[in-house]
Amino acid sequence: MLGVANLEIRPAVGEEAAHPELSPAELVRALSLAKAREVAETTGAGPEDVVIGADTVVSLDGAVLGKPKDAADAARMLRALSGRTHTVYTGVTVLRGGETLCRAEETRVRFRALSDGEIARYIASGEPMDKAGAYGAQGLASLFVEGLEGDFFNVMGLPLCLLGRMLREVGVELI
Repeated sequence: MLGVANLEIRPAVGEEAAHPELSPAELVRALSLAKAREVAETTGAGPEDVVIGADTVVSLDGAVLGKPKDAADAARMLRALSGRTHTVYTGVTVLRGGETLCRAEETRVRFRALSDGEIARYIASGEPMDKAGAYGAQGLASLFVEGLEGDFFNVMGLPLCLLGRMLREVGVELI
């Protein structure tokens, strides 16, 4: 990926706890930091190793929409997003050699109006069940996105421009 050699993907297994007292940007930073620290500790990352943690949420009218609990929850989220603009936040943490960088990216996404049939068929595809806000802009839900302001890759869960800048700060040049 991006010319990086020896890349290993090690998912964090800890709980993604809700923190209603935090803003969406603060929440994703806290979750990405927890994931990165967990992976660093469980893998015994050395001083030259780079550990990246990321977490994404969708925010609509100040309410955080995480991953749906079930099909009914996914339908509720998609109905709420239908015909509206929402904000996607992704927190990114980079750990290397005792250095910790933790940032958040935000992108505004506008959905077209969705019919109940479209929502039902999309949920039946299974795609929304493990995605913040119950949709994946890189998949079938690309048909729902009328426009966006910000980093498209952020909506997919990893803002690559931000990540590239952060990696450069810890001594990793991708290009």
